[in-house]
Amino acid sequence: MSLHITGDDDADRLLSEDPLALLVGMLLDQQVPMETAFAGPEKIRSRVGSLDAARLAAMPEDDLLAVFKQTPAVHRFPGSMAGRVQALCAAIVDDWDGDASAIWTRGEPDGSEVRKRLEALPGFGEQKAKIFVALLGKQYGFAGDGWRDAAGAYGEEGAFRSVADIVDAESLTKVRETKRAAKK
Repeated sequence: MSLHITGDDDADRLLSEDPLALLVGMLLDQQVPMETAFAGPEKIRSRVGSLDAARLAAMPEDDLLAVFKQTPAVHRFPGSMAGRVQALCAAIVDDWDGDASAIWTRGEPDGSEVRKRLEALPGFGEQKAKIFVALLGKQYGFAGDGWRDAAGAYGEEGAFRSVADIVDAESLTKVRETKRAAKK
């Protein structure tokens, strides 16, 4: 499995290989282009030296904020997003023993359970959880029963609604067109 979301080989490789990176990218995916949001974990990793939930959760807030503010910024709202990433990492450490993938692998959960687990995370509401379930099912190999139902419209085959549907430049364009049409 190889994700192609950001257009940056290093960032896409990290997203493909590191479940925490994928979760952080999804968390950052608001009020910035998708490519910027999902490139964020690679910026964090390269600046901190690793992308480790325990390390990020334990960092002094000001140090993590400096990582987010460094040019180019991780997000256009570095203060609030650094805090959200830190809260997400703390929840992964506290609730999932630091293993982000446990959210969709521990106990062989079905799609509904994974969505429920995602919605319990800081920064993940219903829509973000649905999109992430679709991303897991469509591109990350998650095959839990009912994942398409749990993802709602984002789980539909052949849809171009979200980051879950981006596999190349053409699909990115289709997702952008769908989003523009929905805003009208």
